[in-house]
Amino acid sequence: MKVEQIYTGCLAHAAYYIESNGEAAIIDPLREVQPYIKRAKLDDAKVKYIFETHFHADFVSGHLDLKKKTGAQIVFGPTAKPSYDALIAEDGQIFEIGDYKIKVIHTPGHTMESTTYLLIDENGKEHGIVTGDTLFIGDVGRPDLAQKIASDLTQEKLAGYLFDSLRNKIMTLPDNIIVYPAHGAGSACGKNMSKETTDTLGNQKEVNYALRADMTKEEFIAELLDGLAEPPAYFPQNVMMNIKGYESFDNVMTKSQKPLSPKAFEAAANETEAIVLDVRHQKEFVKGHIPRSIFIGIDGGFAPWVGALIADVSQPILLVTPEGREEEVITRLSRVGFDNVIGYLEGGFNSWKDTGMEYDTMASISTEEFEKQYPENKDVVFDVRKDGEFKSEHIVDAKHTALDNINSHLDKFPENKPFYVHCAGGYRSVIAASILKSRGIHNLINVEGGYGAIKKTSIPRTDYVCPSTL
Repeated sequence: MKVEQIYTGCLAHAAYYIESNGEAAIIDPLREVQPYIKRAKLDDAKVKYIFETHFHADFVSGHLDLKKKTGAQIVFGPTAKPSYDALIAEDGQIFEIGDYKIKVIHTPGHTMESTTYLLIDENGKEHGIVTGDTLFIGDVGRPDLAQKIASDLTQEKLAGYLFDSLRNKIMTLPDNIIVYPAHGAGSACGKNMSKETTDTLGNQKEVNYALRADMTKEEFIAELLDGLAEPPAYFPQNVMMNIKGYESFDNVMTKSQKPLSPKAFEAAANETEAIVLDVRHQKEFVKGHIPRSIFIGIDGGFAPWVGALIADVSQPILLVTPEGREEEVITRLSRVGFDNVIGYLEGGFNSWKDTGMEYDTMASISTEEFEKQYPENKDVVFDVRKDGEFKSEHIVDAKHTALDNINSHLDKFPENKPFYVHCAGGYRSVIAASILKSRGIHNLINVEGGYGAIKKTSIPRTDYVCPSTL
């Protein structure tokens, strides 16, 4: 059976390509669909079905554009109610792809329409399950997203549905079948995902906390909800785009790839409510950037951080990018629903600087210099890593404000004296510092290299304590 996982690391997302005898299916495609069309052409195959495991929250699916370009039928599982033409399958319904079969298994819990697709080869052997966000490697899907859309679907209620789906629908399948999830480590759709992106169901029964054979429903709900962070603010907006439909990717690319001279860029920034988003490397941003611009580097966890920190997918955006990467940046923004890019700085930041336009720099010091300054400034050190990172190990006396929450905790930072900001490696601290500067807080100093470099100094740190998962 030809089953290919098409993994996109920056979103920790897996789509699937399935082909047999000139017929193909795509499961959970990303926004830009041309790669799937090209893949099918390599096999001289026609895309027959586009299967969706659920209405995704962390990205905008490419199902509508893929249908338009290929004529394939969109398929959702039971209870899905999209605002466009799609086949709503019944639990147990079987679809044929050449000699292979795909069986619908309704597995509510992550969302009510969540569906697992059982793959059956030409000999009738059950080969694998494409689980979407129902079952991950090392984890299961978070059950708190649907309540953002329907308040009566509490996380406790959905967690109970998920327990039943796993026990009655998934764990009864053969141990040797392969689990093909929609996400891997780094996704906000779970809390404890493995870096591995496939495994056998039998091994997951041994190592995945949520599949313990002796676990009661009450224990499952308690463990699943324990330590579950607030989902990124853009998630509900992406869900609604996936339910109601969206502008075609081609149109978004056409309207967004608009080069602007430095003068035109400045005018657009002054005349609109656009955010100036600088996606260069953090070292370049520190050396010089447009005043009040926000840094989120394209070579880090770009799209999820944009979604978490800008939040409103309709927000107008002006881009400062490395030259030649404009299309890539716009593509990656569109994957998470940010379709309102109104232009980019032609010639990049150098053109702004060469024109003599005003620019800012950011105070930034090495860990060696920080080590010298620390004894007199230990009360103004701010750690912007995630809660779990901070709890497990941190600088003694450091204050903690996770980057995810920085917009709502600006009052925690000193207004009248310098303070230091660090993360794990230097990427997130520059994001945090750029947000603070854009809000008028300029008395900050970025610590280069972050906690990884700080650990090599004599600065006192807490002893490492493995975070509890109980």
